[in-house]
Amino acid sequence: MLSILRKARLKDKEMRILMLGLDNAGKTTIVKKIMNEDINSISPTLGFIIKTIEYEGYKLNIWDVGGQKTLRTYWKNYFEKTDTLIWVVDATDRERIGDCRRELESLLLQERLLGASLLVFKNKSDVPGSMTEEEVRQGLQLDSIKTHKWTIMACSAMTGMNLQEGLQWVVQDAKDRLFLF
Repeated sequence: MLSILRKARLKDKEMRILMLGLDNAGKTTIVKKIMNEDINSISPTLGFIIKTIEYEGYKLNIWDVGGQKTLRTYWKNYFEKTDTLIWVVDATDRERIGDCRRELESLLLQERLLGASLLVFKNKSDVPGSMTEEEVRQGLQLDSIKTHKWTIMACSAMTGMNLQEGLQWVVQDAKDRLFLF
């Protein structure tokens, strides 16, 4: 029933993408890089930013929400009608991978996010000594996720590495799950 409702809502090929992650993971830098905006002066997001991009005939509304600990209790206000959750991980922050896992686990239990796919962006992958994909996969216990379709992708907000590929995955997943045409 939920997928039928989503398909009806998405007949105009519009998607809502929620981008979350701990503070300093690089969410805003990713969004700005995707939008071809200046990434040299970025400050922490104290609330949310919405950016819309046309991608392969789809209108992607990207909600970039601040990740500071004091803001995380408000994340639930942004869950409604989310088609894809992009979870951004700072691959250089080994000390907080446990916090990152706990926050993600909590999100995936939310009823309003059931049916949303999950793209894990392993950001800062271009930094020497950053965690490998396997380290992040294990740190987040991704293989235990059975409630959401997910994938993990190494990326770099600074160079743009794999950001387009991430959007491609999001759109292809939507075509497979949500759209009738």
